[in-house]
Amino acid sequence: MSALHDTLHRYVDDGSVPGAVGLVARGGGEADVEVVTAGSVDAEGTAPMARDTIFRIASLTKPVAAAAVLMLVEEGRLALDAPVEEWLPELAEPSVVRTPGAPVDDVVPADRPITVEDVLGSRTGWGFPADFSLPAVRSLFAVQRDGRSLGDWPDPGTWLNLLARVPMLHQPGTAWLYGTSSDLQGILVARASGRTLPDFLAERIFEPLGMRDTAFEVPEAKRSRFTSFYTPAPDGTLELTDAPDGEWDRLPRFHSGGGGLVSTADDWLAFARMLLNGGEGDGHRLLTRSSVDRMTTNHLTAEQRAAVPLFLEGQGWGYGGQVDVAPTDPWNVPGRYGWVGGTGTTAHIVPATGTVAILLTQVGMTSPTPTPLMRDFWRSVAGDQASPGAAPGA
Repeated sequence: MSALHDTLHRYVDDGSVPGAVGLVARGGGEADVEVVTAGSVDAEGTAPMARDTIFRIASLTKPVAAAAVLMLVEEGRLALDAPVEEWLPELAEPSVVRTPGAPVDDVVPADRPITVEDVLGSRTGWGFPADFSLPAVRSLFAVQRDGRSLGDWPDPGTWLNLLARVPMLHQPGTAWLYGTSSDLQGILVARASGRTLPDFLAERIFEPLGMRDTAFEVPEAKRSRFTSFYTPAPDGTLELTDAPDGEWDRLPRFHSGGGGLVSTADDWLAFARMLLNGGEGDGHRLLTRSSVDRMTTNHLTAEQRAAVPLFLEGQGWGYGGQVDVAPTDPWNVPGRYGWVGGTGTTAHIVPATGTVAILLTQVGMTSPTPTPLMRDFWRSVAGDQASPGAAPGA
């Protein structure tokens, strides 16, 4: 794992990140896991980065939310082809801009209801395309605020009412758009289950898998393991955005299925291994193999993928995460599933080889484009996997 060690330490040494945790697993046991820690939990170097350090994982929340929706589908509480207005009545009569570039008052009615599968597949009609300048997208920005900072978001009901006033960019089911659908998934889980999203996830996913440090808040007893969070400044320095006793010291009003969780490398590994094992983890069956297959299979057409190069870079999307369909870079293995988080996190599984690769940092992304550190992390994992000493399929 010298390539992974050298990669993480190089980015810490040049000041790109104060610290990082990289985890690569190629099997089901502890002996199959390699972990590299580098740097410290904050820019001041008050404590070294550790394997159990807690990070804001941002959009690595999305696969977890999608899994929760599929659990309710399996139980019959939700149906993929059912209109979501049964649970989200605020969205019963959405409007759609006549063309993507049309003013927000030039709208037509949606030609059919939004379904559960539209929400799962990020094809509701709300979300972010490659062009942020479109009027409907600018209108959405007022509602779909930065998901890395959730303290000023309203409660879910208020948020849904605000979203309903924003015209959709495309008709339901026709286009993949980033972001909004995952937050709708979180609200859908809460309303269909009759539980709060934090309670549902804790009881149905985190506790069975032993994900002890994954939640929507960080209690005081754990804050010594919680990182500070930084945003890159124009001059290359790092600006403190949130401290361990900041926004995550309490449960927010909005429980974001799109980006609200904190977690550790080992916690996300437990979730990833559950997916690799066809829905079973730590002796508990969370999902059927067919549900995992649906979750980790691309559902987009070539045209839909090509319309959002900023986010998918030509690859596909399943439920809650990207699915590679073409080996355009060394790390793109067809069937590879996972995503990146705007707080500088990334996690993927490769079913063909049984590999899990997780990178956690505490420096935010400045655009949807993966950072050089992320790409070098993926490259180091792919290079190690292809090396003569690697254990194929381990």
